Amino acid sequence: MTLSTLLRIAAAAQLAIALLNLFLVRLLDWKADLDRLPLLLREVFHVHCWFISITLGIFGVMTLRFADAIAASSNEACRWLTAGIGIFWAIRTVLQVTYYSSSHWQGRPVRTAMHVALLATYGGLALVYSLSAFGKGS
Repeated sequence: MTLSTLLRIAAAAQLAIALLNLFLVRLLDWKADLDRLPLLLREVFHVHCWFISITLGIFGVMTLRFADAIAASSNEACRWLTAGIGIFWAIRTVLQVTYYSSSHWQGRPVRTAMHVALLATYGGLALVYSLSAFGKGS
């Protein structure tokens, strides 16, 4: 599989995550919990959700549009972009393991599977973008 193809898959994954992120409150049944928060915290939470989705959407669209140029690694701006996105996903991968309490998924097979799938997805995104930024040909 070519790097260009992997980048297109990564772009699609980010666009899917961006869309999914907009529905987290409903999917995880957080409405009642959020309603108990002070208004400012609730607003900050929603704005952060939107901006994460916007950021991931930008990552995905830019990657789709420039996948071949990114894979060719002939443009310094592309290398910097992919380095930034790779670092973003590497940090998110580390946080998936170090920040979230394992009590959220231990002993719950569906949640454990989701945790492992997210960890693999975030790690895979970090790997693809890091290969683009720092791999052979850079």
